[in-house]
Amino acid sequence: MSRYSRREFIEQSLLAATAAAAAGSVVRPIEAQEGSKSPNERLRIAVLGVRGRGQSHIAAFKGRNDCEIAAIVDPDEAIGQSKGVEQIAKDTGKRPVFYKDVRKLVEDPSIDIVTVATPNHWHSLASILAIQNGKDVYVEKPVSHNVAEGRHLVEAARRHGRIVQAGTQCRSNPGTIDAVEFVRSGGIGRVTLARGLCYKRRGPIGPRGNYDVPAGVDYDLWLGPAPEEALTRPRLHYDWHWQWHSGNGDLGNQGIHQMDICRWGLGANDMGKGVVSYGGRFGYEDAGETANTQVSIHDYGDKTLVFEVRGLETDKLRGATVGVIFHGTDGYVVLTSYTHGAAYDADGNMIKPFSGGGDQLHYDNFLKAVRSRKVEDLNGDVLEGHLSSALCHLGNISYRLGESLPAEEAAKRLPPNAENQETFERFVQHLKANSVDLATAKIACGRLLAFDCEREQFGGPGAQEANAMLTREYRKGFELPAV
Repeated sequence: MSRYSRREFIEQSLLAATAAAAAGSVVRPIEAQEGSKSPNERLRIAVLGVRGRGQSHIAAFKGRNDCEIAAIVDPDEAIGQSKGVEQIAKDTGKRPVFYKDVRKLVEDPSIDIVTVATPNHWHSLASILAIQNGKDVYVEKPVSHNVAEGRHLVEAARRHGRIVQAGTQCRSNPGTIDAVEFVRSGGIGRVTLARGLCYKRRGPIGPRGNYDVPAGVDYDLWLGPAPEEALTRPRLHYDWHWQWHSGNGDLGNQGIHQMDICRWGLGANDMGKGVVSYGGRFGYEDAGETANTQVSIHDYGDKTLVFEVRGLETDKLRGATVGVIFHGTDGYVVLTSYTHGAAYDADGNMIKPFSGGGDQLHYDNFLKAVRSRKVEDLNGDVLEGHLSSALCHLGNISYRLGESLPAEEAAKRLPPNAENQETFERFVQHLKANSVDLATAKIACGRLLAFDCEREQFGGPGAQEANAMLTREYRKGFELPAV
């Protein structure tokens, strides 16, 4: 893949991404930049995918005098035209060109930037194609559908000298930045545990079957690199998150934001030494495949990152549902949203609040780096996005290789420490509170897998099967190109 060793490439990339930050510090947000008012210097942007997050992309760029949304790309032509082309023409007086296929769009030499807001299985491929055709890229989280293609994306960005921002917008929010800086500067003492939470109610997506693709959708293009198979869920859009060929469950959907903050706050610049994950899809039977209740434990030696997904009804944990908790020897920090949180002493007294931010800061930061051509200006460089996305993938790999066990047996498989046992006990109590009968329901107890960060490969027992899941088979015509 590269003429450099994996270690050399990782060190080179980390240096490029963090050159502006001293040890223990974090990059501050760059103020919104209007850029040049000259039409000749206006950045021409193509937005790929306009049903969901693509609307945020459009809103971010269409009002800036240094940008023009020049193209819309979507395999759902009706949505691409109505929510993309027609709406932008109405709002700005300029009609973007419409494409169904990103492979055609990237050939347009007049496009400077491609923003990617597709389903997860398209994120890396679309970004790499854009990079190889001289475009800078803003790509939504997770930046990849699997670990190997995420590394491929980082290498493409570096080889071709493009600016690539991951859509982890908390990296540009002052409230989150201040909280992370407080944690890393010793504000709550020595921190050895970060806990990410995705407590987000999710209902069933309907029975598994064979369903008609919505009219106007080019399903071949929608599938792209994914296997060619019939639509097996009632709703094509959004519910792709809960099937493995296109999504990564809530761990890679919502959870990637909080996973990224956890890793950032711990100062962990790799994927850790090992992982184990357990959980299941409890409470209903539907077409979904991913876990709706899951715990992933990432081993960083003297530090641990724990992530909890709960898609059933649940209480808050220390005031948070979707958030992050850093545990220190002198207190703890809780982030309860993308922009707000607070630090507490060991007795639970608030000692410092954190607040401020919004998505526009992250888009503006991206454009500042596009103008400066400096990777170190990015708050969410693609390398950081790759590492945090990969943690989600590693958790899912462990989970998917799991053995279905009764709760008592599953508990015995976990690394034997008080924190893991306490987390497992809360997991069990949560299921009981949702009337899950643990006498009959089994827990998918994932494999405890060792990981080699230099090679970005698993090692030790079970490595061969786990390594096969670091990538996927790509459908003909949608293969990852050499970088």
